[in-house]
Amino acid sequence: MIGRLRSLLFDAAFYGGSVPIVCAAPLAALVGTGPLNAVVRTWLRWHRFCARHIMGIHTRIEGRQLAGPALYVAKHQSFFETFELTLLLDHPVVVMKRELADVPVWGRAAQAYGLIVVDREASGAALKRLIREARLARAAGRPVLIFAEGTRVAPGEAPPLRAGFAGLYKALDLPAVPIALDSARVWPRHGPKRPGTVTIRFADPIAPGRPRAEAEALAYAGINALEPAALPGSADTAPRSSPPSSER
Repeated sequence: MIGRLRSLLFDAAFYGGSVPIVCAAPLAALVGTGPLNAVVRTWLRWHRFCARHIMGIHTRIEGRQLAGPALYVAKHQSFFETFELTLLLDHPVVVMKRELADVPVWGRAAQAYGLIVVDREASGAALKRLIREARLARAAGRPVLIFAEGTRVAPGEAPPLRAGFAGLYKALDLPAVPIALDSARVWPRHGPKRPGTVTIRFADPIAPGRPRAEAEALAYAGINALEPAALPGSADTAPRSSPPSSER
């Protein structure tokens, strides 16, 4: 009962507070990228504030992100990491499904911020558009974030990577950093959210130029490092020693 009440309070506070922020985004976009980025960061910080102080959800960061542009390929278990990773990576271009671009008011502003819209079918034309827009992000010195499984998955699930990762990895010629996380433990797809700590683990970067099969295997293992039971042929794929970590 307490968990459900906290979830309801979180929803009321976050979505209620989001209304003026989301409405301000298109106006900020008309002024310029600076004001729009400020509005987006306000929204991301509001989400973190509500998650932390209402739901009691914190994050533990393991490993390190890179100082320069990179391709980040992440596990996707909940709504939580779409906000938290965008805040952590500092103004990344995010590859997201088309439905988000159709949200009234917000959709157009989100694309102005740097949302790259992709179709679930991953057609050839869609992949070319994805690569073209990601190259613009690289030219601007911005990181690119993709949830390479294509959709949210439940704990223990490790579906194959979609074609978008391999296409971006080859086209961008940037190091790729896999990100594992376990947000579904506290933020399930169905049912109330609950307090706890979400681990976000940055794996060692995959150097650009590796063969596709090798890069995909490394990315797959990296994003599933907190789901060892889902990986074939291994009882434990986590590092033997704990990487540097910090609480947020």
